[in-house]
Amino acid sequence: MTGHVSLSREAVARLTANTEPWLSCDDCFDQVDAAVEALLGSTVPLAEGFRAHLLGCAACHEEAQSLAALVAEHHDLTAADAVARLDAAVGA
Repeated sequence: MTGHVSLSREAVARLTANTEPWLSCDDCFDQVDAAVEALLGSTVPLAEGFRAHLLGCAACHEEAQSLAALVAEHHDLTAADAVARLDAAVGA
């Protein structure tokens, strides 16, 4: 067995986050384009299942952040502002 590995506060928060209502990564992937576009284009909040999934799944959250940064210019936002808006909506 190897040595002790410490988890960051962020990792602990993601591992213990309430992810109800449950959404699979496949379902999240199917919704990410529309959800990010809606979030950046209006004041519509993220669907609760989608938000909960992004809060608990680092891979899908990173995918959504990348997409937000990519489409930011279409919403007159900087990439950093778009990612910040997404993170605020997720609660990250």
